Amino acid sequence: MVRFFSRMSMGEHLIQNRELSWLAFNDRVLQEAMDENNPLIERVRFMGIFSNNRDEFFRVRVASVSRMMELGKKARGKLYDDPEELLNRISDKVVQQESRFLKTYKSLSYALGQAGVNLVDNKSLSPEQMDFVLNYFKEKVRPALVPLMLSKRQAPELTDKSSYLAVRMEMENEQVDYALIEVPSQILPRFLVLPEVDGQRYVMFLDDVIRLGLSQIFKIFPYKHIKAYAMRMTRDAELDIDEDIDESVLEKLSKSVNNRKKAQPVRFVHDKHMPMDLLNFLIKKLKLKGNIIPSGRYHNLRDFMGFPDFGMKELCYENWTPSRHPELTNKQSLLEVLSEKDIMLNYPFQTFSHTIDILREAAIDPEVKEIKINMYRVASNSNIVNALINASKNGKRVTAVVELHARFDEEHNILISKKLQENGVRVIFGVEGLKVHCKLIVITRKKGDTTQYFAHVGTGNFHEKTARLYTDVSLWTSDPRISKEVYKVFDFFKSNYKLGTYNNLIVSPFNVRQKLTELIEGEMNNAREGKDAYIIIKLNNLVDEEMIELLYKASQAGVEIKMIIRGVCCLVPGVEGVSDNIEVVSILDRYLEHTRVLVFGNGGNELMYISSADWMGRNLDRRVEVAAPIYDDAIKAEIRQTLYFQLNDNQKARIIDEDQNTNIYKEGGSEKNRSQEATHKMYAAKMRGEEKKRVKSKE
Repeated sequence: MVRFFSRMSMGEHLIQNRELSWLAFNDRVLQEAMDENNPLIERVRFMGIFSNNRDEFFRVRVASVSRMMELGKKARGKLYDDPEELLNRISDKVVQQESRFLKTYKSLSYALGQAGVNLVDNKSLSPEQMDFVLNYFKEKVRPALVPLMLSKRQAPELTDKSSYLAVRMEMENEQVDYALIEVPSQILPRFLVLPEVDGQRYVMFLDDVIRLGLSQIFKIFPYKHIKAYAMRMTRDAELDIDEDIDESVLEKLSKSVNNRKKAQPVRFVHDKHMPMDLLNFLIKKLKLKGNIIPSGRYHNLRDFMGFPDFGMKELCYENWTPSRHPELTNKQSLLEVLSEKDIMLNYPFQTFSHTIDILREAAIDPEVKEIKINMYRVASNSNIVNALINASKNGKRVTAVVELHARFDEEHNILISKKLQENGVRVIFGVEGLKVHCKLIVITRKKGDTTQYFAHVGTGNFHEKTARLYTDVSLWTSDPRISKEVYKVFDFFKSNYKLGTYNNLIVSPFNVRQKLTELIEGEMNNAREGKDAYIIIKLNNLVDEEMIELLYKASQAGVEIKMIIRGVCCLVPGVEGVSDNIEVVSILDRYLEHTRVLVFGNGGNELMYISSADWMGRNLDRRVEVAAPIYDDAIKAEIRQTLYFQLNDNQKARIIDEDQNTNIYKEGGSEKNRSQEATHKMYAAKMRGEEKKRVKSKE
């Protein structure tokens, strides 16, 4: 049996390889596409999520390993594998996954047909459909195409996020020419829905619409054979920020984003039926060296995430409407509510609009003097940004700390920064050498001689769209133990020499390792003294060696450790004498699990934190992250209940074992337990109960 883990350099304990663990995570995503218990169109959309994940994996992780090859032997200490050997193992795994992906696509196509949704191509159209598609091609598609004629001297420039059709054209005299067409899926829908016929729905890839019109595109040439084959290239996503001191931060980043478009290719995917002369021509012209992957007829399948549902509700997840928070519903002033008690919001089970409403109130409250926020990712038409601009126009001092280096959102954040600045908002571009990844807001209100701070600490971004797709929690509090320390963090953003001291918040890179070490060692001491000792950890990724070593020591000391790790888990659970007391599950369901929670038994006086940080070196040492304690007993009980649902999930929780087997579901008796469904029902019931109370009080 081939193991995924190797010995850690620091001792005899074990660590999973990060890249291979990530591929195992994406395997779990593909399993959701294969799971016949999921609604059919949702399975198609999981295919899109799998594809999108894999694209990012190549752009970031494979690119990093490729760069490591340049370090030679020095890279072994960073990867615990020879880079070349690791790339070979990655390639083998990717090829295996691609084979399963294509089989899954074939089975889903058949299942869609059985359900009355027919995927048709340019060769399977009826005469009426042919007329419809050709008219669509003429009116919408042809104007968006820019065919590039290729020559032996010309090297095509490919953009990273696009898919292409490589066209092979043969004349009567056997002369062969090549051309390239970018599939304009950023301008037009990737899927064309055709008219319904006798209750049957029909849908067609934009790629096939173009294939159907090839003869029209190249009609000035006397070609006897013309065919198009899908292809795409993935580039290294790492930004190379130069050190030109005469350029502003915005100018530097704008230049680097443009340079990314010309970065080194790390993957080339092509239709496996592409003729060898065309493939060899492209390999030579694009100077490809590795990761040349034969695939199917269609690429860039992340577009499956937007696959049309045809109004067929039975093929999609049941709609879950986010609940309102009972304490923030029908209230004259939300800030007055926060003055009295802490409030936690759990997205997407509860609505994100409450946070927007709090900012809108702060924007017009005459007693509010200042609003500070840090932004990592925000929506395109952000209501958060609009509320900040409104506050600025109403005379509030508004400061936004914008992280320009949020990967793949750099261009968007540049635009947001300019918009805020143009409307009077003071913008701070993060901290030199550190990414600002925490999720903070502080509102300053003065009533007479009293200054009050309202603080937000969350696990997810201030992003309306992802708040409907990712599970995250937000803590709103006026408790000075937290709110004053959040204000200190913003002082650090303003003046980087003001490091501050934090007695309640855990703030990386300042006190995070020290505090986490104290908390874990505290459980070890409790275990040695015969007290109940336990740790519950919920993260997206667990990679950091030092934290893994501490958890191994805690396990050996008798601490019971339960973890919910959605993605990469480099810790190896269940190894005799090392991690016997550690259990790890990964939950994949309709929402992306993104909440980060830490719980420590603390000898019966349980400690609980929510955090913006995963346990990775970058989060603990090279980013500004904030974890906040939960002091309110009712909120503690609420979080504990959601963790109970997750740890007892036997429908979507997979056990992570030492071999990275990921298709083993956690057992839980005859009763079905699905954590996201249970959490949704819990919040819906709370809101219904509040509405009944309100109706009864009126009677």
